[in-house]
Amino acid sequence: MLTRIKIVVIISLFMVEMTSFAQTQDSYEYNSEFIWGVNKNTSGGLIGGFVFKKARKLNERTLETFGLEIMNVKHAQESRISSGTGNYFIYGKSNYLYAFRFQYGRDLIIFKKAPQQGVEIKAVVAAGPSIGVVAPYYIERTIDIGNFSTKHEQYDPYNPSHSNAKIMGTGYLFEGLGQSKLQLGGNIKAGFNFELGTVKSQVTGFEVGFLLDTYFNKIILVPTAENSNVFPTLYFTLFYGSRK
Repeated sequence: MLTRIKIVVIISLFMVEMTSFAQTQDSYEYNSEFIWGVNKNTSGGLIGGFVFKKARKLNERTLETFGLEIMNVKHAQESRISSGTGNYFIYGKSNYLYAFRFQYGRDLIIFKKAPQQGVEIKAVVAAGPSIGVVAPYYIERTIDIGNFSTKHEQYDPYNPSHSNAKIMGTGYLFEGLGQSKLQLGGNIKAGFNFELGTVKSQVTGFEVGFLLDTYFNKIILVPTAENSNVFPTLYFTLFYGSRK
């Protein structure tokens, strides 16, 4: 009887251990995830913008994705220079371009992550419509030096009143946003996603790739330079999120 009890105990412990091991092996499985990230790209500044993406698994290797990117797109020849007061403004710039990119795509799992270790690698493809918000770039300039009078208006590099000597600096934050115009277009991107997190419910990692953003009409950002309706860019995104 004692021997049988020992055998039952040993088998029970073995089954518990196998169940625990199986749960650990399966602990990284998930059905959906939501991430947000900070983007750096070759057409943006120190921070290019922000990324949001919702994904759900279609099968063991493929995820369906819905994304939104909000970016500040800059002209390649933009340069910040100092005004007579020591403040800075962007020489020649006449408009901002804020891009809202809606994306639908697929993530293909190339390398599946082991529990509590390793890296999950995905190939990323997505495309969709873009809405460009073209907002005027405002500067503050002197009207009468003797009376220290100034005026805020959209920067026009061809206007004699907007010479470097008369510019005091940039306008207020988001000034002129109410005079924005919309441009319609589309975008497509391809890249690789590297997920580094060790907790099933959290997502941490980075994504690198190429994105092409194009609009139906040419967008004038810097009137004194060549402008285009096509904006190719290389990007790097740090992201964080959750999954279940």
